[in-house]
Amino acid sequence: MDIKPKASDHEVIYEKSLPTKPSPFRSLFTQSQKQKTNSAQKIKTKHLTTMTTQHSRNFFLLSILFFAATFSNLRSTTAIGAEPPTSTNDDTEFIRSSCNATLYPDICYTSLSRYANAVQQNPGQLARIAIAVSFSKVHRTASYLSNLTREADYSGSSRAALALHDCFSNLDDAVDEIRGSLKQMRQIGAAGTGAGAGADSFLFQMSNVQTWMSAALTDEETCTDGFQDVEDCPVKADVQNRVSKVKKFTSNALALVNGYAQKGMP
Repeated sequence: MDIKPKASDHEVIYEKSLPTKPSPFRSLFTQSQKQKTNSAQKIKTKHLTTMTTQHSRNFFLLSILFFAATFSNLRSTTAIGAEPPTSTNDDTEFIRSSCNATLYPDICYTSLSRYANAVQQNPGQLARIAIAVSFSKVHRTASYLSNLTREADYSGSSRAALALHDCFSNLDDAVDEIRGSLKQMRQIGAAGTGAGAGADSFLFQMSNVQTWMSAALTDEETCTDGFQDVEDCPVKADVQNRVSKVKKFTSNALALVNGYAQKGMP
């Protein structure tokens, strides 16, 4: 029987020390797995970013739609091929004199004078645009507070957190009320061009607008009042500053609505 010679210790050590050649297929497989993992992570990150910004985009797009709807009636009454209306000194002076009846005439004129060519010395159109501007301001602030309720550092103050939550709820109600006012004003503008428009119907619809705009202003004031018992902190100062500015636009819009209602005509 043949006896296989036993390898020496030196030969065994030499064989173990030989480098192992990596398999090219295993290397390709590892790279492919890493690429798939990186791609999945990128897709997940992109999805989370999209979901975070979608809410703010919806607010912005909705505001644009309401502005477009506000001016659609004016454009529809312009004859095809006719020159668009241009503003004159009388148009801007009409806005200035109308704003003098508000509590914040400078803010009123600055925010509305740019729409002089659309107003054309029409008090109803001026009131509609003022409501649309107020809606945009309140909507934007409500969106900001919605994000702030999730990201703000309250420094351990549960009272500040509660006041912020209540403030957002109040502004959310104000958004709905101003939206309703804007829709009602558009209906009044459409009815004013037809034969079925009457003084009683006009006054009834205007009373709805006045009620909703007054409620919106009350909600905004309730928001800032809720921070009176909250200790001074960055969140309190930020929210009160923003909402105080919003209240001025709503107040001006309500004053122009009241002036339009007193004229008693669509």
